[in-house]
Amino acid sequence: MRANYLFTSESVSEGHPDKVCDRISDEIVDLVYREAAKTGVDPWTVRIACETLATTNRVVIAGEVRLPPSLMKTDKNGNEVINPAKFKSAARKAIRDIGYEQDGFHWKTAKIDVLLHSQSAHIAQGVDKAADSSNSEGAGDQGIMFGYACKETPDLMPAPIYYSHKILQTLSTARKKGEGDVGKLGPDAKSQVTVRYVDGKPAEATSIVLSTQHLDESWDSKKVRQVVEPFIREALGELKIADDCAWYINPTGKFVIGGPDGDAGLTGRKIIVDTYGGAAPHGGGAFSGKDTTKVDRSAAYAARYLAKNVVAAGLAERCTIQISYAIGIAQPLSIYVDLHGTGKVTEDEVEAGIRKVMDLSPSGIRRHLDLNKPIYAKTSAYGHFGRKAGRDGSFSWEKLDLVKPLKDAIKA
Repeated sequence: MRANYLFTSESVSEGHPDKVCDRISDEIVDLVYREAAKTGVDPWTVRIACETLATTNRVVIAGEVRLPPSLMKTDKNGNEVINPAKFKSAARKAIRDIGYEQDGFHWKTAKIDVLLHSQSAHIAQGVDKAADSSNSEGAGDQGIMFGYACKETPDLMPAPIYYSHKILQTLSTARKKGEGDVGKLGPDAKSQVTVRYVDGKPAEATSIVLSTQHLDESWDSKKVRQVVEPFIREALGELKIADDCAWYINPTGKFVIGGPDGDAGLTGRKIIVDTYGGAAPHGGGAFSGKDTTKVDRSAAYAARYLAKNVVAAGLAERCTIQISYAIGIAQPLSIYVDLHGTGKVTEDEVEAGIRKVMDLSPSGIRRHLDLNKPIYAKTSAYGHFGRKAGRDGSFSWEKLDLVKPLKDAIKA
């Protein structure tokens, strides 16, 4: 491993066009789980893969679903079809919460099309009845998923993505309070932090990039920096800012037209922002808009959960885990562990220990992490990992309750 180097990661705010779409897609997932619980439908039967497109005053929601009856209606021909009303309402509430009330994208006036349809019976058969007849549901698709953890930050995340998220979260909180000039910032923003590593540990920020929408058209880059710099310094906190740190705040000048009015958004285009900022591999599948039979989502959560517990258990300083699946097959085809030369035990021992402490079939993951809940809207911005586990069951994959079982399994 290199000891001294620079590494950069970026984040985008909840008002970024792609993140608006991620948020709407995950609000739809939550809506379906919530309606299932409300109407007595078994949450294990919920299926949804929802994609959102957003542009100037237009939102299109498309995808495949298996819905509770409360989200259906009968058309004039007596056929059961999807009732768009609650889906449109969920989208408008999300846009309003993000803060869009501009002429080109307004929560109240944007046209919303709902183009959801029933899930393919051929995909359903693979999920509902595993091809290996193990009485567990099969994976909703083939694919590879990665999890990662390291000791660079308190939440066991890589420093560059951790601080990039923190800058935008700090600014978002201040913006929504609406106090002083920071209340004149808009919802759309991007951050980027370059960190210098010395002896393999994050030492200082050498460059900071922030482009943020502002609602006052008279502002220039200098004014924006005056407003945001105190919040950036607060967010970086324990990370030193280098004496010669390069600051690039709204480097192209004014940024008034933001969000989907300035640039079209699409669900699933910020998968590196959602995970580890490029510090670890990515299998390529997006998370937002998918129920947890889709291993793109659930197995990525499981891989992070396992990697985090491996590091928290003191078994390694860094840990990457890959899990692979085939559609309709319940158990993973492979589990791969890389401890990056920092392990106190071997990778083989960790791989064997993982199989002992967790059932990695889709149903096993959903059961272990209690994923059949409306907990996904809050994952749609500022990363799916490195977050605090909530009392509502959100971010359960960030818990450290496998530390002792892993240690015991590896000793045995």
